[in-house]
Amino acid sequence: MIAPAWEGRRVLVTGATGLVGSWLCKALLERGARVTAFVRDPDPLSELTLSGADRRVRIAMGKLESHADVERAVNEHEIEAVFHLGAQALVGAAMRSPLPTFEANVRGTWNLLEACRVHADRVRTVVVASSDKAYGDSEQLPYTEAHRLEGRNPYDVSKSCTDLIATAFHHSYALPVVIARCGNIYGGGDLHWSRIVPGTIRSILRGERPVVRSDGTLVRDYFYVEDAVAAYLALAERIAQPGVAGTAFNFSNEDKASVLDIVQTICKAMGAENLAPEILGGATGEIRAQWLAAARARKELEWRPAFDLRDGLERTIAWYREFLGSHPQA
Repeated sequence: MIAPAWEGRRVLVTGATGLVGSWLCKALLERGARVTAFVRDPDPLSELTLSGADRRVRIAMGKLESHADVERAVNEHEIEAVFHLGAQALVGAAMRSPLPTFEANVRGTWNLLEACRVHADRVRTVVVASSDKAYGDSEQLPYTEAHRLEGRNPYDVSKSCTDLIATAFHHSYALPVVIARCGNIYGGGDLHWSRIVPGTIRSILRGERPVVRSDGTLVRDYFYVEDAVAAYLALAERIAQPGVAGTAFNFSNEDKASVLDIVQTICKAMGAENLAPEILGGATGEIRAQWLAAARARKELEWRPAFDLRDGLERTIAWYREFLGSHPQA
């Protein structure tokens, strides 16, 4: 499919070997874009590689923590649009080691946006991936875009900072940047087995009990990866619309579930109701309940999720069946 908005455009995707980055690169290639993937380490098991998309993109090796690496990618590849997805994305890892998280997520964001500012004669679109975690803990749910950014734990704070830095670059330098805040994104290609969706699916395929790190009562909205990709593309395509640039949009299917609900739904879908989860109750640094309202995106971007939880999980389970059939030690 060739989409006029993307045909021939030079696009940079940071975090291109991650869950969302891999699927976004594939979607951009399908639309005729000329994609450059900013990659710290090659990952032969990423969806970017497994799908063969890595052979159709340009690879720019580097670290977000290095302004020189980021600026070189933006300049030498003559980038016109940027999707900034690169980050340290694990809450637990951030709690154990906050400094690398701040370096990647905070310094990495200002490095990327400064490179775009310097080359603003070419860069016309910047989409920054934030998170519902940027809001921090709140008793007023669901989160709307009017909620204050009040992250407290290291990962949450890194996302609050990401948002504020992006907003500063827009209001101070007229950089055409817009922020996406999504809930818990899941889908084929996430190999962080500590996360509940891929971890549960892998356990069931191995005939093992799923492991729940928390007490199972944490409540989230679960957002399928292809809907997240469509959300990022919608933002980029509407960034010139009045009131879009310099602001943030929530994206969600607006359907919340507890961790145990998700485990039980996956077990039922995979015919493994006999595998009772092992509940560890040891997760730290997690907000107990959070979910998003996406009314603004529905109204102003005319965006709608295409997948409900059942459909998204079915596609995700199918991906892992195939992947783990070929890579059982992953």
